[in-house]
Amino acid sequence: MKSGLRDWSNLRVFLAVMRQGSTLAAARQLGLAQPTVARKIDALEQETGLILFHRDTRGFHPTPAARTLLPLAEAAEAAVDALAGQATALARPRPIRITAYGGNFSTRAQEIFSAFSLAHPDVSFEFLPGVRVLDLKAGEADIALRLAFTDPDPDLVCRRISTAEWGLFGAPAYAAKHGLPRAATALQGHRFIGYLREGVPPRLHDWLARHVAPGQIIQTYSEVDLVHAAVRAGHGLGLINLRLVGDDPAYIRCFGPIEELSLPHLLLVSPQAWTRPEVKTFVRFFAPRYAAIYR
Repeated sequence: MKSGLRDWSNLRVFLAVMRQGSTLAAARQLGLAQPTVARKIDALEQETGLILFHRDTRGFHPTPAARTLLPLAEAAEAAVDALAGQATALARPRPIRITAYGGNFSTRAQEIFSAFSLAHPDVSFEFLPGVRVLDLKAGEADIALRLAFTDPDPDLVCRRISTAEWGLFGAPAYAAKHGLPRAATALQGHRFIGYLREGVPPRLHDWLARHVAPGQIIQTYSEVDLVHAAVRAGHGLGLINLRLVGDDPAYIRCFGPIEELSLPHLLLVSPQAWTRPEVKTFVRFFAPRYAAIYR
C-alpha cells in the first residue's frame, strides 16, 4: 500500500499540466524546466500507483484517473492556500487594543504612543475609552489601564503605574460665593456634585454620603467629564482625581489627597495578548514612560 503524497509540489505540477494542457506550458507557468515538470509527474504517478497521463509525440494526455483526481487536487490546493493565508494573517501584527478611562489617553500618553509607533511602524493600536471594566481574559481588550478596586486576577500580567489619589475641589466662582471647606469636618452648608454609574464601585458617592446630608448633593452624574464640568462651572464641590486636575487654574483644591479613596493604578495585560511579541515590546516601552507621567 502506498504511504501517501510525500511532496506537495508534485501536486502543484499536476494541476499546472492539467490546466495548461502540456508540460511545456506548465513549465513556463511555474518557472521550471520542462524535464523537471516531467520528472515530478513521474514521481506523482509512482506515489499514487496510477497512470495520470498518456505520453506520445504530441505531449501528455490526462487519463480518466487524472480527471477523477482533479477536483480533489483543486480542493487540496485551496486548503493549502487558505492555510498559507491564515498563517500570514496570524503572523502579521494585529492592533493592540487598549482600554482605559478617556482621561488616561492624555496628550502626554499619546506622545508615548507616537514615539513607539515611530520605532515600530508595523504595530497599530485600537483605543477603547470608557469606564466600563472590559474582560481581558474573554478577549474584550488586550491591555487595560485601570484603577484596581479589588485585587487583579492573578492570570493577568500586572504592572503598577502609580497610586491614584482624590481630593475635594471647587471652582473660583464657587469659592467667591460660598468659600471653601478645608477639612472633611467642615462640609456643612456646602453643595456637592456626585458621581454614580452602574457597574462602577460607588466609592466617591459613598464617601460623600457618609460626610454630608443627602440634600447637599445637588447634582449626580454618571460621566466623570460632566462632574468636572459642573465643578468648573461653580455649581458645587466635587471629588476629583488629583492627576486629572493637575495645575488647572479652573479648580481650587479644598483638601486632599483623601487617603481612604486612594487606589492602585495598574497596567494589566491579558495572558493571550502577552504571548504576542509586539505586545511585550510595547508594554516594556510604555509602562515606565507612562508611570513617569504620574510621578
